[in-house]
Amino acid sequence: MQPPPQALVVMARDSYRAHFDEARLERLGGLVATADPVWADELDSPSVRARLASVEVLVTSWGAPRLTGRRLAAAPALRAVFHAAGSVRPLVSDEIWRRGIRVSTAADANAIPVAEYTLAAIIFAGKKVPFIAADPDRAYQGWGHHHGHGDLSNYRRTIGVVGFSRIGRRVVELVGCLDTAQCLVADPHADPAEVASAGGTLVDLGELLARSEILTLHAPELPSTYRMIGAAELALLPDHATVINTARGSLVDSAALAAECRSGRLYAILDVTDPEPLPTDAALRAAPNVMVTPHLAGSLGTEIRRLTDHTLDELARWVAAEPLRAEITPEAFALHA
Repeated sequence: MQPPPQALVVMARDSYRAHFDEARLERLGGLVATADPVWADELDSPSVRARLASVEVLVTSWGAPRLTGRRLAAAPALRAVFHAAGSVRPLVSDEIWRRGIRVSTAADANAIPVAEYTLAAIIFAGKKVPFIAADPDRAYQGWGHHHGHGDLSNYRRTIGVVGFSRIGRRVVELVGCLDTAQCLVADPHADPAEVASAGGTLVDLGELLARSEILTLHAPELPSTYRMIGAAELALLPDHATVINTARGSLVDSAALAAECRSGRLYAILDVTDPEPLPTDAALRAAPNVMVTPHLAGSLGTEIRRLTDHTLDELARWVAAEPLRAEITPEAFALHA
């Protein structure tokens, strides 16, 4: 019988504490061989490099250092990386693919709370809840003091989803719980049949913007998506539309969005910004009709254990020589976050 593969957990200390309780450490130890140290938050010290020499598996998460060619050269036996978080873009270098190292991610599990947050934001956007609540002249006045924000309703809204990603697909499916007129999707790589199966209609970006009363962004951060929602795109949105961004701040021209919100024409619910955090003098901070949260949509608290379980399930499949369900290929890496 083959000995179990040697593994090392690599992530920030806080991430390690959030991911692994005693039961999950015990499960990890039942799948792979671990040695001292089991966990590291860096890959450059002599003691960790000595461990890397025999490591076949890395379990990573937030705070793991980038797997550069130099670091990978110290891990000649490395065969697989299991990322217990979302995007592997900050972690993976081209050398990973050149060495044929397999990469898996818990992005599917991380998509769940982001999509849930987005659905809540969509529902609140329909009635402009954050903006009325933030206005002391209206919030405490009761019925009849909510004028000036457009139609306050979640009935037969048109919702635009930009990016039919893991999260975007879940959002389209969740929006089905609302009595909406239509959920539009814009994504140059999406299959119209798959979009329709989830409950959406694939259209081009211009049509989506012109028709969407609520716009939610789920595109990856790529050179081609940088500032994809700028002044011209925002101008296409109907009056009183709300922009929701739980993806990446760089997708939106912050100055253009701040100008539209200052004018009172548009609203924004932003869990991500560019830059992040926003400087104290940023225009978005002073703009009315804007709610900013500090990157709350992704997995936090007990949700992080869901990522751990997803990763350990995937590791178990790899150890058993079964097909991986969340593998990232070089082709997929080029298109997704």
